[in-house]
Amino acid sequence: MAVRAAVLPAVGSPLEITGIDLPDPGPGQVRVRLAAAGVCHSDLSLSNGTMRVPVPAVLGHEGAGTVVAVGEGVTQVSPGDGVVLNWAPSCGTCHACSLGEVWLCADALSGAADVYARTTEGTDLHPGLNVAAFAEETVVSASCVLPVPDGVPLTDAALLGCAVLTGYGAVHHSARVRQGETVAVFGVGGVGLAALQAARIAGASKIIAVDVSPAKEELARTAGATDYLVASDTTAREIRGLTGKQGVDAAVECAGRAVTIRTAWDSTRRGGRTTVVGIGGKDQQVTFNALEIFHWGRTLSGCVYGNSDPAQDLPVLAGHVRAGRLDLAALVTERISLDGIPAAFENMLAGKGGRALVVF
Repeated sequence: MAVRAAVLPAVGSPLEITGIDLPDPGPGQVRVRLAAAGVCHSDLSLSNGTMRVPVPAVLGHEGAGTVVAVGEGVTQVSPGDGVVLNWAPSCGTCHACSLGEVWLCADALSGAADVYARTTEGTDLHPGLNVAAFAEETVVSASCVLPVPDGVPLTDAALLGCAVLTGYGAVHHSARVRQGETVAVFGVGGVGLAALQAARIAGASKIIAVDVSPAKEELARTAGATDYLVASDTTAREIRGLTGKQGVDAAVECAGRAVTIRTAWDSTRRGGRTTVVGIGGKDQQVTFNALEIFHWGRTLSGCVYGNSDPAQDLPVLAGHVRAGRLDLAALVTERISLDGIPAAFENMLAGKGGRALVVF
């Protein structure tokens, strides 16, 4: 059956909106009609080669929709069920999974190498980060779907699949922000906005948002920021000035740039925590001297998928949504159609894109 999708023909090429032939679900697979998909910076990283995936591919890893068909052996969902796509399903048996660190599963992205569909001309297509959400419909492994929690609209639920899990998890699981602590969030995109809300939920006393764009201040304050700084060479000094010359207890870096990571580290108090969420390129080198590592006693840690377990965290997030503590709609600055994805990517590349949601 032919559906429309956003295809990445090759690394560095523009996305093409075209028809693809999508097969019926095989054993252990589920076919999903997408309701919405988030345009995430990670997809830009895939398209420009910062992260490597087989191509041609259909990108999009943050989505939600309705099950329309299931393959043999699938019992956990049925046609008509609303589901959130999970782009990094854990295998449950590798070393990381045995330690309970399911976000580091060695086999989580193995499905990205599969051929899951073909162009109408017969060219094999790969499913981006497993789920190929930039399409009207997709076929995924049953392990890549989770039930939409009660009380969460299907279109809003798409954002739970990456941005919210990552931002919330970075604050609660990685940085482990406690009541009364101070937090700085670098980068006010979708993940950064989720991190700001998560810091507010955690009870942070001061939440400082940092971004290169002055236009994002209102968004940041709506999400929970108590202070807003436009990024500059003096950002670390300004943050120390806002925190009694100490620095914040926790800094969450969502941009994936060497200069931002270094600034986040410099903005953290002695003994504080710096969590790096952003995905940077191999050419982005961050340097520290041996003395400062000893003297400052800070912790610098990476954070994959918010160090989250989607099966456990989605119900928690849904509880915050139902209670009004977490506003998913506030993460979206633009709603676009499938045809709008290429332009959204161009805006992202130019550094002027907001948080776009594809509505099918």
